Amino acid sequence: MSAQKTKFGTSQSVRRTEDTRFLTGAGNYVDDNVPDGALFATFVRAPVAHGTIASLDVEGARGLKGVVAIYTAADLDGKLVNEMDFSVVKNRDGSKGAAPVRPILAVDRVRYAGEAVAVILSETKRAGQDAAELVMADYDDLPVHLETAVGGEAIHAEAPENRAYDWAHGDEAATEAAFAGAAHHVTLELIDNRVFANAMEPRGCFAEMQGDRLHVAVNGQGVWGLKRALGKKLGLDRDAVRVTNPDVGGGFGMKSFDYPEYFLCAFAARELDRPVRWMADRGEGHLTDSGGRDLVTTAEAAFDADHRLKALRFHTVSNLGAYNSPNAQMIQSDLALKVMPGCYDVQTTFFHVEGVYTNTTPIDAYRGAGRPEAIYALERLMDLSARELGVSPVELRQKNFIPRERFPYTSASGETYDVGDFHRVLDRALEEADIAGFNARRAASEAQGKYRGLGLCYYIESILGSQTENTKIEFGDDGRVNLYVGTQSNGQGHETVFAQILHARAGIPFEKINFVQGDSDLIAKGGGTGGSRSVTMQGNSINAAADEMIAKFRPLAEEELEVSAADLDFSDGAFRVVGTDREVTLMALAETARKAGRAELLVTDLENTVGARSYPNGAHFCEVEVDPDTGKTTVVKYTVVDDFGVLMNPMLAEGQVHGGVAQGIGQAITEQVVYDADGQLLSGSFMDYAMPRAYDVPWMEFHAELVPSTANEIGMKGCGEAGTVGALAAVTNAVLDAVWEAGVRHIDMPVTPVRMWEWLSQAEAPLAAE
Repeated sequence: MSAQKTKFGTSQSVRRTEDTRFLTGAGNYVDDNVPDGALFATFVRAPVAHGTIASLDVEGARGLKGVVAIYTAADLDGKLVNEMDFSVVKNRDGSKGAAPVRPILAVDRVRYAGEAVAVILSETKRAGQDAAELVMADYDDLPVHLETAVGGEAIHAEAPENRAYDWAHGDEAATEAAFAGAAHHVTLELIDNRVFANAMEPRGCFAEMQGDRLHVAVNGQGVWGLKRALGKKLGLDRDAVRVTNPDVGGGFGMKSFDYPEYFLCAFAARELDRPVRWMADRGEGHLTDSGGRDLVTTAEAAFDADHRLKALRFHTVSNLGAYNSPNAQMIQSDLALKVMPGCYDVQTTFFHVEGVYTNTTPIDAYRGAGRPEAIYALERLMDLSARELGVSPVELRQKNFIPRERFPYTSASGETYDVGDFHRVLDRALEEADIAGFNARRAASEAQGKYRGLGLCYYIESILGSQTENTKIEFGDDGRVNLYVGTQSNGQGHETVFAQILHARAGIPFEKINFVQGDSDLIAKGGGTGGSRSVTMQGNSINAAADEMIAKFRPLAEEELEVSAADLDFSDGAFRVVGTDREVTLMALAETARKAGRAELLVTDLENTVGARSYPNGAHFCEVEVDPDTGKTTVVKYTVVDDFGVLMNPMLAEGQVHGGVAQGIGQAITEQVVYDADGQLLSGSFMDYAMPRAYDVPWMEFHAELVPSTANEIGMKGCGEAGTVGALAAVTNAVLDAVWEAGVRHIDMPVTPVRMWEWLSQAEAPLAAE
């Protein structure tokens, strides 16, 4: 291995090369690239959560100085298909989930506060805001349905009782029989609170005509889905649409799909032949960004007399908001299913999920998309089961883990876990978290007048998204190599890690690699970023493309070195004559090919498919302190041991875990989206929505106990969402452990000081009686 490869190859903690420009203000975000003369788009939004549009008069606003155009739904007819796209699931009776139209601009009726009814195009942002105040809209109020439950006056005719879908998986009769014959039956009801993604950079876009082609730049998580949708909705040929993603300041799933604003900006740019820009502020983002989570679950476990799981039964009601967003029906059904029943050896299961519409902003993917919710319910259930069975949470999990010798293992959900050694990972976590010293730490906290608790979550996750990814490697005229990828970095460090992978495989000097992403003109297809897929799918694609590139150059190397193929070896970026010091590098061969006019050698474009998914897993141990006087809960110690298969860049993987855990701590302790009885958003700013602060998040100990995946050539398992998947239950299990002796028997997220103080106050009488 060369010195350079030791420094920059895979499994090395290389500092992120992109951070220099980010930290020095040289990031290139969507609002940094707006064409000169772009009009500002301002959206007129419904102030009511549910009502018919009695009148909508925009004439007074049209005459305002600086206003160029105003469009309502009527202006879209024949020019823009006024419908958003989405997927539906199959109901348990074989029918499809409800599919009411979600308009791009509201027609006749609005169904959540913030739904767009018109768009104003103006020369300045202030002119657009002033014009919005002059739009005269009257609404006749309709009953508002907010409860995450079946029932209420229908928001859509297609969904009586507001039931969007009724999905199930498993054998209901066999599960009922297993429960009937079980020695122990444990039931837990949980609320999984709604949260905002709150990416550092709010959503935004600009659109422009480049000759007869439409160009839309958006801060998303991939370009190809939007490219297809723009063509379909505007009646444009595929080649007439270009979509780009510049640098993106966070996505977390919330930016992985299309929103109405993108289509309206594109429509206006085409109609007016002027560039159009839009960037949400934080308040508009809170009104219109898809929310995350928001479900209620009844989880049940059946155990035999030896405390082995015999069956699991879950019933979830999932809030979809006012409409189907692109993935909403799948998240708590098909996607959550992929990690059920976790790491446990149980084959008798029944999972039942109902989706309901409410007069709130639509729900969609948020870091983990179904997997954190499923693992949260399962791991809370395992902890409660341990208490009711009188055994330790560690012992109960160990007894029910899938044994190492059973892999590959087909779960009750039909997923094939390729490899796993859950006992080994948990044993490492017990050591690293110093569980043996917990009682002493608890005693020290109690001496300070605080309760201390210990919580465990053992999670498993499934990579999501397409298993196919594209890579193009191009030797440029400037002596550099362009690496084109089909994924999209939102801050994960792709620019660094993908260059590491190409360098390790092909020996191309790390500093000579240009990273190119997010342009539908430059790479024909890609899967974008989401579901922890990027490094696994793109990494394997880069390796396959590098292998093909090396194979293409081999005949030229034989010519240059005047040897046969049998006498030629390749390593560290060079072909070498076996047994000699004669060699020729890829970079030199590329220059030779260029001078000889052999352009076909200079570009390798490949689509690669990974045959199966992989399953990251790990153990999270959390310790919290609860101040009984104030109700404040503080996470004071956090330890993670993860099995990510192979770490391409350990430092970047650790950063992903830290960020994911921080978001999990936020949901568990501080964050909650709140609406009043009329459907008005009360948590519409950071004054009312409590993001975790630095002092809410302790230093996290991250350790890797790796079992390489057999599902892909690299051995990767993905790491982007694992921190969040494990954190929710680890934190809340720790909180309940802290206050159990004080008489508290149930908690729900978020564990705010007020709620904790109330739980403790209500528990004082039972505690005194005990």
